[in-house]
Amino acid sequence: MFNFLKNSLSKIYSTVTSKFAFIFQSKLDENSIEEIRKILISSDAGIKTTNAVIEELQNRYKSGQIKDGSDLKLVLKEILIKILDINFDYNSNVFVMLGINGSGKTTFCAKLANFYKSEGKKVLLVAADTFRAAAVDQLENWSLKIGVDLYKGKVNQDPASVVFEGCNKFKNENYDILIIDTAGRLQTKSHLMLELSKIKKVIFKQLDCKISTLLTLDSMLGQNSLEQAKLFNESTTLDGITLTKLDGTGKGAFVFNVANEFKIPVAFTSFGEKLSDFSRFNAKDYVNQLLDE
Repeated sequence: MFNFLKNSLSKIYSTVTSKFAFIFQSKLDENSIEEIRKILISSDAGIKTTNAVIEELQNRYKSGQIKDGSDLKLVLKEILIKILDINFDYNSNVFVMLGINGSGKTTFCAKLANFYKSEGKKVLLVAADTFRAAAVDQLENWSLKIGVDLYKGKVNQDPASVVFEGCNKFKNENYDILIIDTAGRLQTKSHLMLELSKIKKVIFKQLDCKISTLLTLDSMLGQNSLEQAKLFNESTTLDGITLTKLDGTGKGAFVFNVANEFKIPVAFTSFGEKLSDFSRFNAKDYVNQLLDE
């Protein structure tokens, strides 16, 4: 069986999975559960999430449901899958991408566009991050490399007006997939709310199709990324999370912190430099491989 963590996310495999494996193979006692606490905390599961997991493990241990390392593994797997078990609806035609600058948002837009193109879809990218010329140039370079169309406005043009024009092109030229790259600036909460509100009003007024708003989070930043992302979560309705740069971190429990904090699904993971280095997120597969199954 192809082991995604071992082959693609080796840092997570070596720093998290190997430690879990050692505990499961050792003699079970109360210290075993405390060791799991240490692993979860060190791999960025967060205090709140970790405490909830440990409390349930301790209750199961005291009630006799956990008798050995094999039982501990099965119960931990059940708890972790339950945290992540929030379904994301992949049947979208329009993706609105949010995220702070440097989170890997624009690169993920390219990967998503390439994925849908490979499925035979007609894809349109919209560069709505008009305040940062580098972001527009980056998306344009990706569009040329992939071979999909890009709509871009003028420098400093109102992002909502760019989105309006992009939506018109999407409708009039019969595209299948629309991917909108928005600005990643976090000036003030009120500014962000206003800008996102305008963009979403434009989209919902123009298009009658399934729309998903995705937030990209840099896995390498861990808790810092989570704190910054709270502003987006408070400013707009999020449909899913995309975890980027997973190959650069050993903190594989960050996914549980994200799901527990936002109560919304992890939709995609992004890793590596290749356009194919991304995947739809599957909670059961991720937990199974994290616990070395």
